[in-house]
This record gives sequence, structure tokens and C-alpha cells, in this order.
Amino acid sequence: MPTRRSTAAAPTEGDPNAARTAILAAARAEFAAKGLAGARVNEIAARAGANKQLIYYYFGSKEDLYRAALEEVYTEIRSLEKELKLGDMQPAEAMAALIGFSFDYLARHPDFIGLLNHENAHGAMHVRDSRAIRETNSPLIELIAQTLRRGIAAKVFRRGIDPVEFYISVAGMSYFFFSNRLTLSSIFGRDLGEGKAVDGYRRHVVAFAMAGLRP
Repeated sequence: MPTRRSTAAAPTEGDPNAARTAILAAARAEFAAKGLAGARVNEIAARAGANKQLIYYYFGSKEDLYRAALEEVYTEIRSLEKELKLGDMQPAEAMAALIGFSFDYLARHPDFIGLLNHENAHGAMHVRDSRAIRETNSPLIELIAQTLRRGIAAKVFRRGIDPVEFYISVAGMSYFFFSNRLTLSSIFGRDLGEGKAVDGYRRHVVAFAMAGLRP
């Protein structure tokens, strides 16, 4: 199979933007389910309704497509976080909105959890080598830092909170819940996939994280 993007004209496949979007969506699902090694380009093409050669034209190789899928999910979540306009909110309102959003995103995007599971299992080599992913995270951490400073000035947040540690704690509570729901449900005899259980845990995560911010 070719490993580099062709310099030939793109195969005819209708709207190129729509085709590329469909390929990335299919790749996210396939890689989330099977990882880089287990995923098959034929399956991605079938999911996307696209010519397999179009995948190689746009992305070069299966590994390049995997990296593009990772970069897309990180770009997507950071873009949606920007749309929250946390800087326009009061500090406590802004933090509660960010915590709730982080939980809701994972609830709606199990493919993100699957991709992260596979990437961590293989040493995070693609995330580590992606400048695009690193650059998407920096503005978020700065926004959290600014919100913490505003909250300290307003005397609603305590001092000494590291923005990276705060984000890891918030993301970790939600990520663990969704990535381990089946085993947790079995261990504790609760259906954690049921709507009331999800809503209840969401309220817990927001309240728990906000309590840790208070003076």
C-alpha cells in the first residue's frame, strides 16, 4: 500500500470536503474500536462510503490517518470549549460550565475514550509527537489559570490550585466513569449506564470539583 500522499489528481468522489469529513468520522469509529493495528482501511472506506484510494490521497497512510483522527478529536473538544465563552462568565459559573461540559463531551463521544485507551496502551507516541495536539491544549490551560485568578480576586476560589492538576482531576473523574462503567456496574450492582445514574454522577462531579475550589 502507498505510504505517502499521491501527487496525482484526487479520485473523483463528489464534494472533497464532505468526503474527507466522512473518512475522518469513519476512522474515529474504527480506530476507537480496534486501535491502529487492528483497524482496516477497507472497513474505514466502507463506513465512509468512500473509495479506499481516496483515503490514501488525502491522508497518505493508515498511520497518518490515525494521527489525523486523534488531532481532530482534540481540536473538536477544544473548539467546543471555546464556544462556552468562559471569559464572559463569573468565575464560579465558568468553572461549573467547564466541568459539566467535560463530562457531557465524554458521554456523547465514546470514540474519544476508545482512541485514548488505545493510544495510552501504546505509549502515547502519536499524541506526544503531535504539535497540533499540544498547541490545542495550551489555550485551555491558560483559560483555566485566568479563571482561577479571577476567582481568587473575587474570593470565591482558594489559592494554590495548579490549572493542569485541576484539569486532570476533572477529566479523570469523568473519564474513569465512562471508560469503566461496565465493570463498575458489575462490581457495585448498579446500572451506571441508566440515565438517572449518569445524571446523578454528573451532579456529583460538578459539586465535588467546585467544593475543592472554595476557600
